[in-house]
Amino acid sequence: MTNFKVGIIGAGPSGLAMLRAFESEQKKGNPIPEVKCYEKQEDWGGMWNYTWRTGVGKYGEPIHGSMYKYLWSNGPKECLEFADYTFTEHFGQAISSYPPREVLFDYIQGRIKKSNARDFIQFNTVARWADYLEDKQQFRVVFDNLVENETFEEYFDYLVVGTGHFSTPNMPYFEGIDEFPGTVMHAHDFRGADQFINQKLLLVGSSYSAEDIGVQCYKHGSKSITISYRSAPIGVKWPDGIVEKPLITHFEGNKAFFSDGTSEEFDAVIMCTGYQHKFPFLPDELRLKTKNCLYPGNLYKGVVYNENERLIYLGMQDQYYTFNMFDTQAWFARDYMLGRIPLPNKEERDVDIQKWIDNEAKTASGEDHVDFQTDYIKDLIQFTDYPPFDLDKVATMFKSWLHDKEVNILNYRDQVYTSVMDGTQAAPHHTPWMDEMDDSLERYLNEEAPVSEEVSETV
Repeated sequence: MTNFKVGIIGAGPSGLAMLRAFESEQKKGNPIPEVKCYEKQEDWGGMWNYTWRTGVGKYGEPIHGSMYKYLWSNGPKECLEFADYTFTEHFGQAISSYPPREVLFDYIQGRIKKSNARDFIQFNTVARWADYLEDKQQFRVVFDNLVENETFEEYFDYLVVGTGHFSTPNMPYFEGIDEFPGTVMHAHDFRGADQFINQKLLLVGSSYSAEDIGVQCYKHGSKSITISYRSAPIGVKWPDGIVEKPLITHFEGNKAFFSDGTSEEFDAVIMCTGYQHKFPFLPDELRLKTKNCLYPGNLYKGVVYNENERLIYLGMQDQYYTFNMFDTQAWFARDYMLGRIPLPNKEERDVDIQKWIDNEAKTASGEDHVDFQTDYIKDLIQFTDYPPFDLDKVATMFKSWLHDKEVNILNYRDQVYTSVMDGTQAAPHHTPWMDEMDDSLERYLNEEAPVSEEVSETV
């Protein structure tokens, strides 16, 4: 049965995956429901839609994106490749395993531009409030058209939340930081290393943001980088100029004091302390409440909200896999909404959810986490016709990536891998990552490195 209406909030990778899932069905000649997608930014892409703005945007809305200049993929592109649209198909050539953001955004857009997805998206439109009307068995969603400054309502039989969870910063407080004379910001507002050249930086946090921003600032000329961790250090072999210290106890002026008794002066502080799952448009009874983890509670198969079977969440997990995981979730959500996947009763769903939560609790290492998420995607993919791919080989690549970073945090992006989708082996980038200061698409696809300006000796 397809005479129902689906609303999608967000046109980032998750929302676009949902549109592609329905389009895939439509291409087979099958009817699909009425689908409408709403995106608060001016364009699709979610996090990959880079903006120089911080704080609020053109229309006064909080900035969604946390993307910054000089960001390169921090995992092999072969691990996130779409099963139905390869990098080789998009670029027409082999490229390196670790492309910069502009290249990845071009790839994301390539698949969606081949579809009519844009016809289903209303941009510059933000969801203000949603509630579920029991008598109608529908969601009522209040939107603001930011361009026209108009408010309107829509009604949906199913609501898909694809707004991501890397937009609302988790900002800790340390005694004395309000008197710190230099820059204090969250990674959400970091837009590139340029402003920190020749500065002594203090990064707070021990996850991917601290690792990547620290290495980028080192590469682009910061004087020194200190990374303060709460529970455990990142633990890779840092080059001279990057050190890890235990948690900050307090600040006095521009000096930070650490729990090991040491102290040091800094020019700037960047909080790489993660993000909150925040859904200000949802009431308490519909709101997913979780911290960053591999299997949020209250989501059956990580997708269907357990307290309301018509509410779908996509991409809410901590992520090793990304684009292809969002796809498998979207294909599952599509077939569930189309009535092809029966939903067990709530008690059975509770048992299934708890099983996954218990299994996550048993994981300890990065490799354990990779295996857990690999098993999760295998579980989802068996329900749908999403093109199967060798997940075990992808998991092996992830584990190799973890090892590469431990060996040398500065050159792991120079390694190459082979696509499990079409067998294409990545081509080494023409310039070692540490020497490549231009992250533009044009520069990346240029096959020749810059000509040296050294004066040659003539005979």
